Amino acid sequence: MKIYFHSLRLIKILHYLCIQFDIKTELSTTNMKKNLKKATLCVQAGWEPKNGEARVLPIYQSTTFKYDNTEEMADLFDLKKEGYFYTRLQNPTNDAVASKIAALEGGVGAMLTSSGQAANFYTIFNICSAGDHFVTSNEIYGGTYNLFGVTLKKLGIECTFVNPNASEEEIDKAFRPNTKALFGETISNPGCHVLDIEKFAHIAHKHGVPLIIDNTFPTPINCRPFEWGADIVTHSTTKYMDGHATQVGGCIVDSGNFDWDAHADKFPGLCTPDESYHGLTYTKAFGKMAYMTKLVAQLMRDLGSIPSPHNAFLLNLGLETLHLRMPRHCENAQKIAEFLKADDRVAWIHFSGLPGDESYELAQKYLPNGGCGVIAFGLKGDRATAVKFMDALRLVAIVTHVADARTCVLHPASHTHRQLSDQQLLEAGIDPTLIRLSVGIEDVDDILADIQQALNQI
Repeated sequence: MKIYFHSLRLIKILHYLCIQFDIKTELSTTNMKKNLKKATLCVQAGWEPKNGEARVLPIYQSTTFKYDNTEEMADLFDLKKEGYFYTRLQNPTNDAVASKIAALEGGVGAMLTSSGQAANFYTIFNICSAGDHFVTSNEIYGGTYNLFGVTLKKLGIECTFVNPNASEEEIDKAFRPNTKALFGETISNPGCHVLDIEKFAHIAHKHGVPLIIDNTFPTPINCRPFEWGADIVTHSTTKYMDGHATQVGGCIVDSGNFDWDAHADKFPGLCTPDESYHGLTYTKAFGKMAYMTKLVAQLMRDLGSIPSPHNAFLLNLGLETLHLRMPRHCENAQKIAEFLKADDRVAWIHFSGLPGDESYELAQKYLPNGGCGVIAFGLKGDRATAVKFMDALRLVAIVTHVADARTCVLHPASHTHRQLSDQQLLEAGIDPTLIRLSVGIEDVDDILADIQQALNQI
């Protein structure tokens, strides 16, 4: 009986909070989204202080929230009063930042997670269970590749990797009756290839499944995948959104556009009664917020991969300058890519801003204002040549990170993707000689000088 009432109360409060979040999103954030530019949303969205409240988003560093008397707590559980009760499920700081990202992407709601890996795991696990299957581009981050191909398989969820440049007919063959989603990255990490989002959206919807896009590299400043047919977007907020390498985090944003009930047989977790919540059906109870509500009510409740409110606060500081930093990243990267392309010690280069690059035409369509500051290139020679070049760099740092204010470099085959064999690297679209250069916002002449002196030493 005690468990029953605890669960029933949790349903009620989640229902209330989701209704409140939906109202705020639809009436406030959505109006801002329609009327305000992304630069203004970066600074203003999410936190709307009332008279006398803090102008800057406060850090609500608390696990629980206190009420003055029993009646007030009762009103909270009876949906008569708005409020928070436990940070694992809802926290004002986290929710404000999630609301800002939802506004930037043009979604109906968002949820922060403790990392980008957690975001990608949750977004799949929310609609897949043991015995299910999904399809993904093979040109994705190495950690995600391992998560999808190895770890989820241990949970009974299988995936098929496809070449994103394959024809629709070829990709169609990867789908099965139990396929639940299609996944891809707007700009692949570390290959720097641009995904044809509209093609992937058409394929996904033809098979009655949502398209999930990891939009980490371009951020919503340079691309909003929902405008091209994507249904759900994920981010590693550790990267450009933070911009300063001060916090690890992730985010899931739902467009609210996918009609789960139209494919109810594929998504029983959303479209049929949930016995653990006394017969509640998410699509009937929460409408466009069904997917987001289930993320909070089930996955965050049970797995608890939350960011701390302090980390969310740091993320918000980064978001406030995102619209200023992204153009500088792209401008610097363009100049360095042009320099590398002209150097005869460089064997190949992938940067979608270069005319003639295999992703150039897609970038003109999806990323007309620039993609990101990440460049993939290879030197004439072998792995040892790449290592010698990187070790000679002085201003540019070798770090296991990408996409922040400081220029950094990595050799994926030796670092982030070292769990993959050379054959697996090639299957993932990654040349074993690939160097991932993440161009920061320093003076571009200083970055160029460091790269040139390092090239002179190989």
